[in-house]
Amino acid sequence: MSINFESRYAIGPKEYKTLDTQGLRDNFLIEKVFETDKINFVYTHYDRYMAGGAMPVNTKIKLDTIPELLKEPYFLSRRELGIINVGGNGQVEVDGVTYDLNTKEALYIGQGAQEVYFESKDAANPAKFYLNSTPAHHSYPTKKVTKEDANKIELGSLETANHRTINQMLLNKVVQTCQLQMGMTELKPGSVWNTMPSHTHDRRMEVYFYFELPEGQAVSHFMGPIDETRHLWMHNDQAVISPPWSIHSGAGTSNYTFIWGMAGENLDYDDMDKCAITELK
Repeated sequence: MSINFESRYAIGPKEYKTLDTQGLRDNFLIEKVFETDKINFVYTHYDRYMAGGAMPVNTKIKLDTIPELLKEPYFLSRRELGIINVGGNGQVEVDGVTYDLNTKEALYIGQGAQEVYFESKDAANPAKFYLNSTPAHHSYPTKKVTKEDANKIELGSLETANHRTINQMLLNKVVQTCQLQMGMTELKPGSVWNTMPSHTHDRRMEVYFYFELPEGQAVSHFMGPIDETRHLWMHNDQAVISPPWSIHSGAGTSNYTFIWGMAGENLDYDDMDKCAITELK
């Protein structure tokens, strides 16, 4: 089987306070998202969210089920899947229909799709399919979403080092989903802060994936309750799990791009419990 997976149980803010740096990394950081000719997944018990990546180089990869984890005949029996390609051009085959998926293009696959394959068009510049999956209660059509299709929001400024474009890609304004939402935020040169001012949303969890970070640079990702924040140093092509009780903000030593994915109680993107920068501790 070409799928590697890891299961992580959810913890609350009280246990979080007892963790040292390695404990934080073990629980929340996803260090290896991509591996040649493999699919890697982390299954988190926060809303049973799955985050990972597929990087086909020498062969086409099939999205097999994980029998001991999902207990289902195929991966999307009771799940939906969001994909954003962060590598070279590739294609995704869904039940015999092939979708070209170039860099920074997204694909939504609804519950019930039985056979999904990933393939790169050039082994020297392989596709890197970033994957998010959540439980689903209804089957919605497979749909490709380009950056041009995305709902775009400009936020921040260079003066506060957070000028960015939010590309809402797999959002109910663009595509029907059960609970999965995904998008991509691109920071302008000279800007380093994301999601600032910060917020939590107790009704949803989230996963951030950082990429396009120049070699030798890093992102410090901040998490935790607003009155007891901690940080994790992260590198290119790494992801981090954000529990519902935690803020999720980052500052890089350079500008970068990140993908946010979330799921939970509702599909209201603006359902946020905001906090002022001066309230953070």
